[in-house]
Amino acid sequence: MKVLMINGSPHAKGNTYAALHEMEEIFQQAGVETELLHIGQLALRGCIGCRKCAELGKCVFEDAVNQAAPSFQACDGLVVGTPVYYASANATLVAFLTRLFYSTPFDKRMKVGAAVAAARRGGLTATYDELNKFFGIAGMPIASGQYWNGIHGAQPGEAQQDAEGLQMMRTLARNMLFLMRSIQLGKEAFGLPEKEAPQRTNFVR
Repeated sequence: MKVLMINGSPHAKGNTYAALHEMEEIFQQAGVETELLHIGQLALRGCIGCRKCAELGKCVFEDAVNQAAPSFQACDGLVVGTPVYYASANATLVAFLTRLFYSTPFDKRMKVGAAVAAARRGGLTATYDELNKFFGIAGMPIASGQYWNGIHGAQPGEAQQDAEGLQMMRTLARNMLFLMRSIQLGKEAFGLPEKEAPQRTNFVR
């Protein structure tokens, strides 16, 4: 099994990383392969709605989005971590995820998703909600922990003092492991749920 972890912070070893690393250790102890991508420092543009991906099978912009797509397709679980700078996820991460989810044609159903936010004080729950919407639109089960998945710290390294936040990350990783294993067994026994052809309706007639 494999978990892809996305660090949306521009600081590769900051508090977002501390949260992800706490989860990574649980995955590795369980023999699960992990891949950690640091994308928060990259210059990534947002989606422009050109829909060329429907023809190409990938985003029209050749950057980290297309590079990450094979890892996303191969993974059983996706963990997305972000700092909270202004009551929401890092804009670079949102641009990355929007294009990654929109441009990739493969079936994402039953890959387990988990969102993690790091903040000095507030904005964690709004950011948590924001990131979970990416999983929901793709049919990905959302892993939960023992609280809303967040950790506190302002300066790099301060998150290591948040004992409850670190425990939340470990609990989240263990719950995610259970979900991935259960889904793997379910797919072997029953296959994926039936998928209907999409119905596209507009509100303007």
